[in-house]
Amino acid sequence: MSFIINLLVSALVVFGLANILPGVSIKGYGSAIIVAIVIGLLNAIVKPILKFVSIPVTILTLGLFSFVITAIIILLASAIMGDNFHVEGFWYALLFGVVLGIVNSLVGGLLDND
Repeated sequence: MSFIINLLVSALVVFGLANILPGVSIKGYGSAIIVAIVIGLLNAIVKPILKFVSIPVTILTLGLFSFVITAIIILLASAIMGDNFHVEGFWYALLFGVVLGIVNSLVGGLLDND
């Protein structure tokens, strides 16, 4: 049950951010649910591979390259979703990913305190 609640909250955050942030567009809440699933799958499958491959760069940049990996994940989700979810470029993806991570952490912390 907790997984479904987290998924719906993540979709709500994605939908809200897409309507607030410039350069990010989404067709509807149904698409936001699918985007949340796609981003979750990409974070589970692709992100560990990218982190492993980029260990030297991440160490050299003192961990800041992880933001670039987050932006790549958002751009991949945008490419997979096509017209349903679109991010204009790297900087919008970076901003979207950072704000999404912060809001999901805050909401996840509130939901875990039950």
